[in-house]
Amino acid sequence: MSDKYLLGIDLGTSGTKTVLFRRDGSVVASSTVEYPMDQPENGWAEQAPEDWWNAAVQTISAVLRKSGVNPGDIAALGISGQMHGLVMLDGAGEVLRPSIIWADQRTGAECREITEIIGAKRLIEITANPALTGFTAGKIRWVQKHEPGIYAKCRHILLPKDYLRYKLTGDFATEVSDASGMQLLDVPGRCWSDEVLEKLGIDKSYLGKVYESPEVTGHISAFAAKLTGLSETTLVVGGAGDNAAAAVGTGVVADGRAFTTIGTSGVVFAHTDTLAIDPRGRVHTFCCAVPGAWHVMGVMQSAGLSLKWFRDNFCTSEMETAELMGVDPYQLMDMEVAKAPIGAHRLFYLPYLMGERTPHLDPDCRGVFFGLSAMHTKLDLMRAVYEGVAYALNDSLSILDEMGVKPAQMLATGGGGRSEVWRQMLSDVFDCKVVTTNSKEGPALGVAILAGVGAGLYPSVREACDSMIKIGGEQLPIKENQPAYRKCYEQFVKLYPDMKNAFKRLSE
Repeated sequence: MSDKYLLGIDLGTSGTKTVLFRRDGSVVASSTVEYPMDQPENGWAEQAPEDWWNAAVQTISAVLRKSGVNPGDIAALGISGQMHGLVMLDGAGEVLRPSIIWADQRTGAECREITEIIGAKRLIEITANPALTGFTAGKIRWVQKHEPGIYAKCRHILLPKDYLRYKLTGDFATEVSDASGMQLLDVPGRCWSDEVLEKLGIDKSYLGKVYESPEVTGHISAFAAKLTGLSETTLVVGGAGDNAAAAVGTGVVADGRAFTTIGTSGVVFAHTDTLAIDPRGRVHTFCCAVPGAWHVMGVMQSAGLSLKWFRDNFCTSEMETAELMGVDPYQLMDMEVAKAPIGAHRLFYLPYLMGERTPHLDPDCRGVFFGLSAMHTKLDLMRAVYEGVAYALNDSLSILDEMGVKPAQMLATGGGGRSEVWRQMLSDVFDCKVVTTNSKEGPALGVAILAGVGAGLYPSVREACDSMIKIGGEQLPIKENQPAYRKCYEQFVKLYPDMKNAFKRLSE
């Protein structure tokens, strides 16, 4: 058994990465191929599914070549992918139009129609979320209205990673975590919603069979084996949407576990064995990759983006010094911020550079420095940016707390998660232990773990994570810091309601 390998494929927005793992979670070889995104009109975002497939073929072939592993020793593979994208195929399995991906914002009118047809309250009861422009249902409705000729030819509706599955196996299938983001799934019941499909005029036969994430959905076809070099004996499991896969890849697979990502955007993601839905739709509830469990997720638009914006516009000297020293400019910024006092001398930053999702669902709000006076320095502004992002992430955690989802430990990921200063700030603000993992492979490792469970190498997702994931450093809350942060956070949460109408006027 010890010579069995697992393959994880992560279909991202900028590229596809394929990683081959040993069964202990260590990396044997990896390969990435990038591809473009098209924006045919303002607010639109499309990609060619054929680009994803070509990238998958190239990266799988490269990994097999680099590793020298016998393809017959790869027990199973899993696929993770960008969520919500619409892939439409005709009866022969050919792509009908470019995929409308998650970032596309064209479906505002369609989302309003879906809410009217199903009812706002009923929609949240069934799909656990309000109608959002990113989700797939609005995209399907847009094609029904604006491209009826294409819709008439459609026989298969797939998500991005499930298109890869079809090309690898010939099977039309999906799994619960990714399907949760289509707004067509009964999230509490973990199956397609006949009520939603009927009311939106979508033929259920167009959708793939729904599996749990570690379940085997098929195996590599002769066609795909020939193109990639994989063996036809290799099993393919359900896999997961990108955030659900990242949760497995970081061990967030049991009650009390959660992760925070500080990438361009920010995510607070918590596992829950008990279904929890926010009736106001401020956070997403999706089925997670652990069978019979769910996850709750809050998203902020401008987490790491806020610090990158500050660095690019105000930190030329730090960037020049970092280049001379051969270090990352963010390291120098971390060192400076650590010298500034909590509260940045009563200066606050609202990180709404791109509007905000959780908790405000407000596209019109904008970034603000509040309380600026002649005493403040660049250092205070920088400190305020770090703190503002931490407070905005805490907004998501506060909603989870209202819903009875209470993490005992938070795992920090993404570029910002590498900052010890930011991790300590999160630990103090969240009032819980913040840890990191040794692996940087996140989603690819997550779906490889699911593949290991599907192939019978591990009895459960939880036990597979315990074997394959190693926890790195940890930060505990510093009790003396917490009263000051609590006071600042109380002030922070009052600022948005005070400015809401002003943001609206500004947008007009």
